[in-house]
Amino acid sequence: MPRPSPAWLLPPLLALLCTAHAHPGPNFVIIMADDLGIGDPGCYGNQTLRTPNIDRLAREGAKLTQHLAAAPLCTPSRAAFLTGRYAMRSGMASRGIMGVFLFSASSGGLPTSEVTFPRLLQEQGYATALVGKWHLGLSCHSPTDFCHHPLRHGFSRFLGTPTTNLRDCRPGGGTVLGPALRLVWTLTLGTLGAGLASLWAWRTLGARWWGVGPVRVPLWAWSAVAVGVAGVVGVSLLAFRAHFRLANCFLMADLAIAQQPTNYSALTQQLTDEGRDFLRRHVATPFLLFMSFLHVHTAHFAGPKFAGRSQHGAYGDSVEEMDWGVGRILDALDELGLANNTLVYFTSDHGAHVEEVGEGGERHGGSNGIYRGGKANNWEGGVRVPGLVRWPSVIAPGLEIDEPTSNMDVFPTVVRLAGAELPGDRVIDGRDLMPLLRGHTHRSEHEFLFHYCGAYLNAVRWHNGSSVWKAFYFTPNFDPPGSNGCFSTHVCFCFGKYITRHDPPLLFDLARDPGERRPLTPEAEPRYHEVLRTMAEAARAHTATLDPVPDQLSLANVAWKPWLQLCCASRPHVFACRCADDDGQGRPDM
Repeated sequence: MPRPSPAWLLPPLLALLCTAHAHPGPNFVIIMADDLGIGDPGCYGNQTLRTPNIDRLAREGAKLTQHLAAAPLCTPSRAAFLTGRYAMRSGMASRGIMGVFLFSASSGGLPTSEVTFPRLLQEQGYATALVGKWHLGLSCHSPTDFCHHPLRHGFSRFLGTPTTNLRDCRPGGGTVLGPALRLVWTLTLGTLGAGLASLWAWRTLGARWWGVGPVRVPLWAWSAVAVGVAGVVGVSLLAFRAHFRLANCFLMADLAIAQQPTNYSALTQQLTDEGRDFLRRHVATPFLLFMSFLHVHTAHFAGPKFAGRSQHGAYGDSVEEMDWGVGRILDALDELGLANNTLVYFTSDHGAHVEEVGEGGERHGGSNGIYRGGKANNWEGGVRVPGLVRWPSVIAPGLEIDEPTSNMDVFPTVVRLAGAELPGDRVIDGRDLMPLLRGHTHRSEHEFLFHYCGAYLNAVRWHNGSSVWKAFYFTPNFDPPGSNGCFSTHVCFCFGKYITRHDPPLLFDLARDPGERRPLTPEAEPRYHEVLRTMAEAARAHTATLDPVPDQLSLANVAWKPWLQLCCASRPHVFACRCADDDGQGRPDM
């Protein structure tokens, strides 16, 4: 009797291998709010804002009470989140005043040498999508190289804004750029005035020369140059202010522009529908959906069903509309039978922006609860954020974890669950959350965490037994003094006259003083010197792991570059771009 050929085994074996590759792990829905404070959701204690869908995640999953953003500003926080590494390691931490990207036509951004968790999941066969805010750069040398674009970092679909939702993007929303533009305008008028005055002196007084010592310039030449420069700068300034919205506030669909400028009238509905459509298209394949809401960054907006409905004005309206969007995504998971095998994670990129006020003086910032400070500083209000994780088949409902965790932890958690390997050629600062979430351990793997203000090491956190020590090397100078933020400059800066240095460092035990109101002294804390010495050693060891990298937020990289400007239609001037294609298929022309 002939021996049966093993060839018949190949089809089922190949099918088994393909199935194993197609379903390497659970699905992932990552939801990130923008500027949402830890005191805003009901599950963290708010009793006046309605967030039933966010609260549902806490009820059906785990709530992290010491969840931390890796940076208190959008761009560095999001870079750290996607890479699992402090933003200093990728050059996405600023040494100057400009801590984030404001212009779509800047050349800095997340380097392609960085490995993101969407890229690793994509390599495992996952469908990946980013819906909403990116804020990590767009192009490098030409408007179509898209070197920093989401599609270059592991996303196969992108519908959203390449930068951020600024006040200047929405008519009637006010301005962030106004103070800087007014300063430049004042200098321009001063130059113009000086030129006209010297022209008057030349014509009326008969003066012929201007200068000091041997360096003298004909007064008429100085007048002509001053008046000419002031005129060019003045006209350019007026044009820039008038057309900023068209040039910088647009919606992209993959590599094309869908709306220019962004239409806010049904934006949350549009983005939420895109997320739901992505889920429907990938019911049978593993997926990663990153819903990166534009809410609740100013300028605030909300559709007709939410405008004017909350107890907290425009801010509350936008929180409640975002919560509705979260609910629509959760409902889609239920309707498609995906909830049990989908890990849902919800957070904010950093704390609420307490300095935000509307044009009429009304408060537009959120709540950081009992915590001091907010966006752009490393007091707890700036870095302690909501952290909710739901996976019904794995995580026990109603779990509460009081251990220090970081938004960088999402990287190793998601990568390992998807069956991928962590990169071995770089430091990964995040730690896998699953041992805590599964109850296999009750201790965080983070002994030390480091808080950066821009590119400067601002504070160190040490989880030691029942204490959570936090030592500040400098703190921002709140203005006006005694307030809870830097209202005169809109955000707190990290250097020079804007900070106060502390030697010895300012030390708190967050377990006893979470509001950071009572700095410890050697008399009040016997371990004072030992604690500071241990934390200083940890800071030195951490700093030694940092390699020099190009500064992506240098002035040269964040400056607006006309040759990188995207335009959705063929126009004689990039500032004249305007389109709003209903099918979302606007095409960029340069």
